[in-house]
Amino acid sequence: MDLSTDAEVSVRFDARLAGIFYLLNILTGASVLFAHGTLASALLLISTICYVGVTILFYHLFRPVDRTMSGLAALSSITGCVITTLDTLHLAAAPVSPLVFFGLYCLLIGYLILRSTFLPRFLGVLMALGGLGWLTFLSPSLSSKLSPWNMAPGILGEGTLTLWLLVAAVNARQWLEQSNISGVV
Repeated sequence: MDLSTDAEVSVRFDARLAGIFYLLNILTGASVLFAHGTLASALLLISTICYVGVTILFYHLFRPVDRTMSGLAALSSITGCVITTLDTLHLAAAPVSPLVFFGLYCLLIGYLILRSTFLPRFLGVLMALGGLGWLTFLSPSLSSKLSPWNMAPGILGEGTLTLWLLVAAVNARQWLEQSNISGVV
C-alpha cells in the first residue's frame, strides 16, 4: 500500500469513527428524555463526551477545507460541551442554552461541507438548516413557541450526516486532493 492509500483508509476510518461517536451522542442524548436524576446526568455527560469526540474528528476532517473555520467550529462545539457539563454537574448556571453554541457549530459545519469536495452538498444545507433551528434557543420564549418544530431541522441534519458517515464515510481521494491543495495533511 502506498502513502496515499494509507491516508485514504485513515480518513475513511476517521469519518466512520465520527459517525459512531455522533450516533452514540444522539442515542444517549435522546435517552436523557426518558431518564431521571443521576442516570439522566450520567447519560448527558456520556452524550457530551461523544460530542467532543465528533468535534475533534471533524476538526481534523474539515481542516483542509478551511483551517480557521474548522477551528472556530471546534471552539463553538467545545464551548457548548463545557456549558453542558458545568450545568449538568451543577457547577455553574449557563446564561444561554448550550444549543446556541451547537447551532453555530452546525452552521459552520454546514458551510465547511458546502465548501468541501468530499461530502455531498445537500448534507451542508441540512446541517446549516439544523444550525438555524438550534439558534432559536437564543430566545427562550421563541424556542418555546416553536418547539418541537425548531428541533426537527437539527435532528434531520445531524441524523442524516451521521448515517452518511456510517455508511459512505467520505470520498477519501477528494479529501486527500483537497488536503494536498490546502497544504494540510
